[in-house]
Amino acid sequence: MSKTEVVKVDPQCPDEKKLVYASEIIRQGGLVIIPTETVYGIAADNSNPQTIKRLIKVKKSPAKKHFSLHIAEIDTLFSISTNIPTAVFKLAERFWPGPLTMIIPTDTQETVGVRMPDNLIAQKIIHLAGVPVVCPSANISGKPAPRTCQEALRDLNGHVDMALDSGPTQLGVSSTVLDLSRKPYQIVREGVLNSQEVIFIAQKKLILFVCTGNSCRSVMAEALLRQELNRLGRLDVEVISAGTMFISGIGASAATIEVLRRDGIDVSAHRSRHLTRQLLQKADLILVMEKSHERYILETAPWVKNRLFLLKEFANVRDNGLEIPDPIGHSEEFYQRVYQVIKTAVKRVAELV
Repeated sequence: MSKTEVVKVDPQCPDEKKLVYASEIIRQGGLVIIPTETVYGIAADNSNPQTIKRLIKVKKSPAKKHFSLHIAEIDTLFSISTNIPTAVFKLAERFWPGPLTMIIPTDTQETVGVRMPDNLIAQKIIHLAGVPVVCPSANISGKPAPRTCQEALRDLNGHVDMALDSGPTQLGVSSTVLDLSRKPYQIVREGVLNSQEVIFIAQKKLILFVCTGNSCRSVMAEALLRQELNRLGRLDVEVISAGTMFISGIGASAATIEVLRRDGIDVSAHRSRHLTRQLLQKADLILVMEKSHERYILETAPWVKNRLFLLKEFANVRDNGLEIPDPIGHSEEFYQRVYQVIKTAVKRVAELV
């Protein structure tokens, strides 16, 4: 049995040639020990059945063991599943890259664990390999996960092709594993993260109001719903707003500030936000003012169809049609009428969510 090739790598400024070399070994079906921020892992090509069989044998894992995928970019998720829970994007925004593994449903009615490691070497290896990379801890199944390359090689020397040694890992504790494939969401492995915080973020609802410029209608709706939820003591719902126009950083219109001020709500600090794919991905409920907004969103993110509604439609406010007109350029009286329609609808939304 030949010894594993061990290569020293600077954790802050790794030699690109060494990483390319390690990535090529992975691409050719080899096994490479690499650092992550949690523990050292064994990187392998998940699309190569023979490699996975070898990995299972090396780790002495159960024969049908499934290993978590490690990714370097969030968009990789869409190549894994088209049925990604909104909680994934909320948690990713808070904890990725980092020590959280999320189990998500796939299109084949199976599940897969996914993690984005917070380690420069690991991220570069994943990117350079160009194949789906799994990276279970570099230990025999049942033994402690290694924080150093030397610990990993005690049992694995000669059983893997290469090891990248960048010194002790930052955390030394395995990632927290959260199952998002069914409800209620469950922590299936405790890790470095606070489990209560992870579950709270996963379960928190996000409601997104959308209009054109994010300076009047969606601002009214956001402010009114936030006030109503505060009154109800609802801490489990977050509210934001955005506009379909490519404008950010503009304040609310003067008339919007005034109608809300009369209700004791101050939106003078509001700044417009452009509607992005990231906002749509994490929103549990998307409420728009006009059908044109609905069409725009469906062209941008067709997968949100089942959580996208006209505000009046969702609230079942059917007077004078389902659209709420843009008050920009209209009289103060027109603004007030639009505001009252939104206020009625938002109160019903608060009851429904």
